[in-house]
Amino acid sequence: MNTQFVSSNDGTKIAYETRGNGPPLVFVWGALGSRGLPFAARMREELARSFTVYDYDRRGRGESGDVGLYAVEREIDDLRAVCETAGGLPFVCGTSSGAALALEAAAAGVPMRMLAAHEPPYAVGAHAASFDRDYEQHVTRLVRLDQRSEAVKYFMRAVGVPTPVIWVMRLMPLWRSMVHAAHTLPYDAAVMRGFHLPEQRFRDIRVPTLVLVGGSTPARLRAAADEVTRVIPDARERVIPRQNHGIKPAALRPVLDEEFAAATRTAPRSDSRSQPWVEPRTSGPHA
Repeated sequence: MNTQFVSSNDGTKIAYETRGNGPPLVFVWGALGSRGLPFAARMREELARSFTVYDYDRRGRGESGDVGLYAVEREIDDLRAVCETAGGLPFVCGTSSGAALALEAAAAGVPMRMLAAHEPPYAVGAHAASFDRDYEQHVTRLVRLDQRSEAVKYFMRAVGVPTPVIWVMRLMPLWRSMVHAAHTLPYDAAVMRGFHLPEQRFRDIRVPTLVLVGGSTPARLRAAADEVTRVIPDARERVIPRQNHGIKPAALRPVLDEEFAAATRTAPRSDSRSQPWVEPRTSGPHA
């Protein structure tokens, strides 16, 4: 990996790498995701066909540091630092709790040209009862007891992975990587704030926002996408057919290509912090 570093507000070194040469796109992973994992590499390479992808390790993961006590505000500062490195006004795409973090950052005023939030997992309406409201407390306790594997299993059960699948996953190399990052599970739990949708805060978002949801995703995540779209001013929702919470890179890129290209054509370009724009392409790898 061609790793570079940017300093966050508290001095934490945040590791990132870039691919492609199109408009800048910062990607924000959800729980346990980091750029060193195989699925992250596939996503990065696919998106680099249309964008300059800034793929970064969130605080405490991969090659990024982890200074002081955790606070959601520090992760917002981390994302702000990466966005500034990406020219000050990049596109941003986040998935799962990474989408929730990106939404929190947008509400906090982190400059973005446009935000795509893929299935932020908030508990809303009739589906709220299916969420484990004690999740943060339990996963934090397991991490404090250094029961990392148990913490990952608990997380997997919480997000709906069947028990037999979890047992199979424990035999795969990916499991070791997830266990290594298990200490950051409480960070994502803190970002989700008990899975409560922060309506008042999100009503202050002024970044053009696209909420993405898979056509095959569970009903509770579809309901969350609907509600997030309703709360954020002028947000739009787009359903990606035959996709679910583990969205495939080849399904995501054409949607971002189309939506962000439209934003590029219509958005004002007077902000001097933005980079010169290269119109997104629909095919052909970028160097």
